[in-house]
Amino acid sequence: MADRANHYEAAFEAYLRSAGVPYVAVDEARRAVMADGRSLKSLDFIVASPRGFAWLADIKGRRFPSGDEHQQYWKNWSTRDDLESLAEWERLFGPGFRGLFVFAFERVGPRLPVAPEDLFTFRDRQYGFLAVELNAYRAAARPISPRWDTVAVSGGEFRRLARPMRAVLSPPEPASVA
Repeated sequence: MADRANHYEAAFEAYLRSAGVPYVAVDEARRAVMADGRSLKSLDFIVASPRGFAWLADIKGRRFPSGDEHQQYWKNWSTRDDLESLAEWERLFGPGFRGLFVFAFERVGPRLPVAPEDLFTFRDRQYGFLAVELNAYRAAARPISPRWDTVAVSGGEFRRLARPMRAVLSPPEPASVA
């Protein structure tokens, strides 16, 4: 396992290992520099999928709930740089790869971000991993801070789009025969 100072990423890596999911942890020490001089934010993991492609995963650590007195449940902001960089990685890797935001919610209150069976305990903390495909997130995201160049999806829309990692990593359901 990589020596990760970010506990959200370390928890996600431990989750992948415990589930037996093949992955590559990306060294994020430096931004990638393209031939044309542009730089790209590094993604966090390349994760195998039983669906015939691989996920290019960017982990977004959030507390659940968060905010003053823990009143905010579905914080899912991201920077425009995160969206653009992940889209560029998707383009560079090609059609066998898809961008994925994984919101690693650390449970800090009595409510759960996922079903109880989807909670993952790591270093005495509980996490719920919810994933949203890049294209769906981009389509639903709205600006929240021009100063910080951040976007987010409304809480209701986020709950509609997000899926537990277990579902994202499961093989597709076989087609029913009529």
